[in-house]
Amino acid sequence: MGHFYAFLNYLYALSGPTVMLLYPLYASVQAIESPSKLDDEQWLAYWILYSFLTLMEMMIQPWLKWVPIWYPLKVAFVAWLVLPQFKGAAFIYEKFVRERLLRRYSGRGKDQFLHGSPKGKKAS
Repeated sequence: MGHFYAFLNYLYALSGPTVMLLYPLYASVQAIESPSKLDDEQWLAYWILYSFLTLMEMMIQPWLKWVPIWYPLKVAFVAWLVLPQFKGAAFIYEKFVRERLLRRYSGRGKDQFLHGSPKGKKAS
């Protein structure tokens, strides 16, 4: 029974890096190489949200050590962001992040922010 428990602990320790980093890295490379831009949006949104989650986690780390289920919750949330069945990263970006960006930049400069430099002009 001790070996089985050690094996489960090993799987648990590997689940986070696999779900949060290895699979997203692989899928991001696949997205870059594919002709479709829809998968690019999913993975760019994932890396934006993952970076934000990591930064927030670093800032509130002293309080998170008192939440014993934080790591399993984080892995489950990131799995929802990552898994192609859910496309959670694209959903959150579209519903929350993009709306805030559009509101913030709704006046002058919105097109430059969302689509790069205006047509006919080179970005400096």
